[in-house]
Amino acid sequence: MSTRILIVEDEAITALDLKRELLSLGHEVVGIADNAADAVKIAEELKPGLVLMDILLRGDMDGITAASAIRGDDDIPVVFLTAHSDEATLERALNAAPFGYILKPFQARELKVTIEVALYKHAKESEVRRLVIELEAALAKVKLLSGLLPICASCNKIRDEEGEWHIIEKYIAAHSEAEFTHGICPRCVEKLYPELAGVDGSAEVHKD
Repeated sequence: MSTRILIVEDEAITALDLKRELLSLGHEVVGIADNAADAVKIAEELKPGLVLMDILLRGDMDGITAASAIRGDDDIPVVFLTAHSDEATLERALNAAPFGYILKPFQARELKVTIEVALYKHAKESEVRRLVIELEAALAKVKLLSGLLPICASCNKIRDEEGEWHIIEKYIAAHSEAEFTHGICPRCVEKLYPELAGVDGSAEVHKD
């Protein structure tokens, strides 16, 4: 699957090697940035499908900070690419929630697999978030109809959270997925249409 990828790498030769390899894999390279500030700006403007991010970059901001900004603004998956694998650096990188971690000099096979895994993981996380949002919306509707509902003892209208009174059918329809159809019960048939009482099963009067 072709993906639009942003390369963030301050070593020109490595950046060109990455671009060449990505193109051979069928991906599109939307840009190359050699510093974190440009990386954040380009990611915001072009919305790539993935960012390959070197951790140590020139300037005041490193790749870890840039990755956190990109993830926070646009939820773009980031794969770290670095020659540094010490524990402190790795811990900081992991705290930025990357979708992969590749050591330089990179291997073509490792690059391919890491990108595929990162895209798969990101797609799954996006699907989970979507399902959570739908579930929360459903639970919110259920919650609206839970607890005590103030109903008028005379007209049977329901009072909402703002103090307004509504016909019960309209209130339930607005706060749930329920739909209404109307009929007439046997007792009301007996009261309103006594001549029809007992004509068929639906109009038959049942006494306690």
